[in-house]
Amino acid sequence: MNAPPAFRARRGAARFGHVLILAAFVAFLAFPFYWMVLTTFKETKDLIDVHHNPFVFNLPPTLENLRILFEDTLFGTWIVNTLEVGVLVTIITLALAVPAGYALARLTGRWSQRLAIGIFLTYLIPPTILFIPFSRIVGDLGLQDSLWSLVLVYPSFTVPFCTWLMMGFFKSIPRDIEEAAMIDGLSRFRAFVKVVVPVSSAGILTVVIFTLTLVMQEFVYALTFITTSSHYTVSVGVPTFLVRGDVYFWGSLMGACLIVSVPVAVLYNLFVDRFVAGFTVGAVK
Repeated sequence: MNAPPAFRARRGAARFGHVLILAAFVAFLAFPFYWMVLTTFKETKDLIDVHHNPFVFNLPPTLENLRILFEDTLFGTWIVNTLEVGVLVTIITLALAVPAGYALARLTGRWSQRLAIGIFLTYLIPPTILFIPFSRIVGDLGLQDSLWSLVLVYPSFTVPFCTWLMMGFFKSIPRDIEEAAMIDGLSRFRAFVKVVVPVSSAGILTVVIFTLTLVMQEFVYALTFITTSSHYTVSVGVPTFLVRGDVYFWGSLMGACLIVSVPVAVLYNLFVDRFVAGFTVGAVK
């Protein structure tokens, strides 16, 4: 039976509106990447000429901005430094936050909630307050101008939030799973490692992505504790060398942003389901 024309018209209008909204969101989200690509390969005189259309190539694309980025700066070294710090901080964060979150999730009584709130509140302390006492600690340990200083201080803001995050995730896992494993002869620790941790892969992946993202974008500590250019991370090295007074190397700046942001965007999209499940405390049925 054919639907009435009025119904088909309303359904077509609804579909068109749906597609239009999706297209608007896609354009809004994709525009920053389009702008970075455009700026990266534009000539400088094409960028600064106000008579040129800023959304297209008015002159042939160029690789000069990328040449400046890789040959006139230590961008490759900064990426390696950032990855080294990110991997080490992620390992430390997982080693501390996962068992701490599990302990708080299984702790009964009023102290569990109080400890959880206290741990989360430490994450809210601004870095501008903490970097002064941290400078004293780093100096006493002889870690000035060393990447180890960042490995030391970065867990101060990654561990509290990730502990709170993992605690919420572990609370969503039924205790029956562990009890069944312990009835089968496993200790609580082995039940945690062999049963609970594999089930918590979404939460652990969320911690990894969150930690790597924070390390890549952190600026205050990296600027305070690192003084040698070869030890810079990306977040400090790029603006330090590509912003000279009132001169901005926009093409090279956008090239650096593009190179750093694309892998992160791909990582988020590959694991978006698990990432969302971790942040929304995915339930295990």
